Amino acid sequence: MNDLRHLLLVVLVACTFSSTAQQLPQLTQYQFNDYVVNPAVAGSRPFFELRTAHRYQWVGIQDAPRTFTFSGSSPIGEKMGVGGYLFTDIVGPTRRTGFQLSYAYHLRLTDDIKLSLAVSAGLLQFLIDGSKIQFHDPSDPVLDNQLRGDLMPDAKFAFYLYGKRFWFGATAPQLFHNKVYFLHPSATLSRMEDHYYVTGGYRIPLGTDWRIEPSFLLKYTTPVPVKLDLTATIRYKDTFWIGAGYRTNDAYSAMVGYWLKKTFQFGYSYDIITSNLRNYSTGSHEVMLAITLGRTPVSAGGATP
Repeated sequence: MNDLRHLLLVVLVACTFSSTAQQLPQLTQYQFNDYVVNPAVAGSRPFFELRTAHRYQWVGIQDAPRTFTFSGSSPIGEKMGVGGYLFTDIVGPTRRTGFQLSYAYHLRLTDDIKLSLAVSAGLLQFLIDGSKIQFHDPSDPVLDNQLRGDLMPDAKFAFYLYGKRFWFGATAPQLFHNKVYFLHPSATLSRMEDHYYVTGGYRIPLGTDWRIEPSFLLKYTTPVPVKLDLTATIRYKDTFWIGAGYRTNDAYSAMVGYWLKKTFQFGYSYDIITSNLRNYSTGSHEVMLAITLGRTPVSAGGATP
């Protein structure tokens, strides 16, 4: 009987992880947190960056996802970049926390185009809070009221091709495909699945002070259908921007931001849900804060933060 209860709990945990469609954090302002998506971005801009993102998804729905990321990256000389990030992703009774450190090497292909190759490695921790799960018979619980989880290594590979007007890259996270165990080392239906990210964008000048930057983020993990984020921002003098986006089968988004004296940066986005969840949620909110120290990004190439 205990084996049956454990099997039922394993199925519950597997469904909890798969219900978010992807096992990695989702950000609407991905172009301002591009290092979190692609570690090869480190060193592509000539300044030191610290960035945070706070996402409150599906406001109004109990136990909806909440995400926090904190990242930092910096060039080292002309050909290298280093960085690191940590994150917490909370969905109902489950929590995923992790950190990674990365190294990138930049190759000059032409006078205006560079290719960055990066690897990153770190640790992931999956937790489930038994006190937040209620069973039909409380006197015969499958899981006690304690935190249970698993700690495992993780690694990521990425490349990033960039110039003064464009950027294009791809990332392969969760290279180890580790299984996640909560109760018994022989029973699990949860594992770290293959994820693939492709990003790109182009900078189009509109006179001397304005420009428009269309960009995209393509996300794929089996067996979930491909998800595509399309975004366009209009910028004024690398100081103020407004933008709009669309995520397939999910939401429209609007965003606004300000860069004060090329040092302090603030961004806000709001998602308008297009799926059936719109009947239960008022939308998703996301705040981005950053500090950038160094030269201005005029000659840096790649995506402007």
